Amino acid sequence: MNETKHHNLDGRRFVMVSSTASRVDPDSPTQFVYQEADGVIWGSYDGDTVAHGRFVGTRRDDQIELNYVHLTKGGPSPVAGRSTSRIEALPDGRLKLVEEFQFEGDDTPQVSVCEEFPVQEETRRADS
Repeated sequence: MNETKHHNLDGRRFVMVSSTASRVDPDSPTQFVYQEADGVIWGSYDGDTVAHGRFVGTRRDDQIELNYVHLTKGGPSPVAGRSTSRIEALPDGRLKLVEEFQFEGDDTPQVSVCEEFPVQEETRRADS
């Protein structure tokens, strides 16, 4: 199987499991929905601290370069930044994204980790 095809992110959903920028609420973590076509990545996110967010960028092999902007639940001004992520495979076949990012206007490097939603659990819930 083509490695790039195996890691295609189109339609995949991820949940944040850790971040150096904020505490992750395990009951309401930030969730990301990815779309991909011809190496272009885009999508949306929301969750514990984010009211609404959007991102766009590119993927080359297992490296993702994104620009993002979001509104936090605690403030009226948009937050923007850039990130570089690497795609890793988890032992159960799901994907993990390890993201290094910086907020615009802040030179502090940050790291977050997101894991793909388990497809089997979603399917079981939908069938219930």
